[in-house]
Order: sequence, then C-alpha cells, then structure tokens
Amino acid sequence: MKELIYSRNAVYETLRAKRRQVFSVEIADGVQDKGRIDEILALAKEQKVKVNRVPRPKLDKVHQNNQGIVAEVSKYPYSDVVEILDHAKGEQPFILLLDSLQDPQNFGTLIRTAEALGVHGIVIPLARTVDVTPAVVNASSGASEHMLIAQANLSQTIDALKENDVWVVGLDQAGAEIEAGSRHLKGALGLVVGSEGEGLHDLVRKKCDIVLKLPMKGQIESLNAAVAGSVALYLAYLNRS
Repeated sequence: MKELIYSRNAVYETLRAKRRQVFSVEIADGVQDKGRIDEILALAKEQKVKVNRVPRPKLDKVHQNNQGIVAEVSKYPYSDVVEILDHAKGEQPFILLLDSLQDPQNFGTLIRTAEALGVHGIVIPLARTVDVTPAVVNASSGASEHMLIAQANLSQTIDALKENDVWVVGLDQAGAEIEAGSRHLKGALGLVVGSEGEGLHDLVRKKCDIVLKLPMKGQIESLNAAVAGSVALYLAYLNRS
C-alpha cells in the first residue's frame, strides 16, 4: 500500500527519518530550489529517489495546502509496546497513550509535542481512533516519522506498563488537580489523554493508577485534548529534568 505525503516539513522529515520507502517526489513547477526544498532535493538525490516537476493543479488534487510538494511513500510503519519499552532502556519510560482521539490536528499536535520532549512512544487503540494519516503527518510537521507509535488494546497496554513499573496517570476533568512538582508526574510515566468529547473511557480510567486534571483559573471549563495533553507532557518533562 502507498500513500501521498504533502507539505515541505512532512516530506523532508519522511526522507530524513528513513523509516518509509519513498517512491517519488513531485514538486510544483515554479517552486524555487532553496530552503527546505533544496534540503529535500539533496536527500532525494542521496537516497536515489525520483523527483519530478509537475503542474501545481496536479498537487492541489492531493491537498490544497501541499506547499508545492508531494511524495509517494509506503504506509506508516507502526511499532509495538515492546519496542517502545526497549527504546526507553537506560531511561525511565515516558509514554503517551491516547484514548480514542478523533481529530487529526489534535493527534498531530500531540505527536509533535511528544517528539520534542523525548517521549519514547505513543500508543493508540486498535479501533475508533484517528490513525497516522497524511493529514496527521502534516499536522505533526513530520514529527510522526521520528516517533514510535503502536496500535494496541489500551487496557492490556496499561497492564503491561504496570508490570514494567510504569506509573499510569489519566488526564481527565473528573480527576484531582495537578500540583506543582507533582510526584505523580515523576519517574517512569504513562500519560493517558482522553478523546475530545468523551474523555477517558470507564475501563481505561479504572486501570489508571490515578486520574488528574489541569488547574483552571479562567472562565472556560476545559482545554481541548491537544492543549491539555501538551501542557501535561511539559509538566512531566520538567519533573523528569
């Protein structure tokens, strides 16, 4: 199976990560060979990837915000929980679990934050969730290509993490407020972020060691999943430093 990745950062990071096979790159006529495009051309030449110049309307059919470039690539290479834990060897595991997230932009934002903070891997459910689609790759600015992402049963994954001495924290508005320097965000950590509308599912909530929420001082009741998850990841990162 093949798919079309679009936008400059997404194509660049896909080539740089070397986790997918890149079959070809198409660049719109008139796009100048400078900046990120020049870097893409250098990587494509190094990896012997065919580059074609094409009319922009052809790329617009893939996505309107293609930024003048599209790459035909193999499907996203999903990981597994064992590989994620192995990746953390020598460090306290730092893992993000997403409970049925639906919005590609939210997913991409969380991937980008997680990758920037050194999260060892992300686990998503086997069904009823957004996958790593080209839209997610674009929303993550290509960070997805450097992140280990596994599809697995979340309940079983939480059990496996606990067996490996990972403390599992759910993020949900029904939880207790996170305190500054919270001991619950230190050490080996699995952070579970719920879906945009429903939050954490009951079984996942029950499996968590504790459920916490971000303190809110303004008038709105909550932040969306991507913002809340990103803030919680940063709090955990600061506690790990």
